[in-house]
Amino acid sequence: MSRRREPVPFAFVAEADRFRSNVTPPARPRATPSQIAGRTLIGLTIVAGFIGSLMFGMPALDSQSHPTSRTQQSEASDGR
Repeated sequence: MSRRREPVPFAFVAEADRFRSNVTPPARPRATPSQIAGRTLIGLTIVAGFIGSLMFGMPALDSQSHPTSRTQQSEASDGR
């Protein structure tokens, strides 16, 4: 057993880098069809929310189309 140069307060910390477990973890339970459907619906709802926020948010963030179109419309109506 090799000794470390600096003291380690707990023996298990010094042994932790060499420890390998021989116990396999239990298998994960399979998701039921209702759980899969629920996760799919939640994912689709989140994606639809992102798409909707982009559809409604992009025209509001477009700073060039709104002020110029309003001034052009008012100038066209004043000219007639």
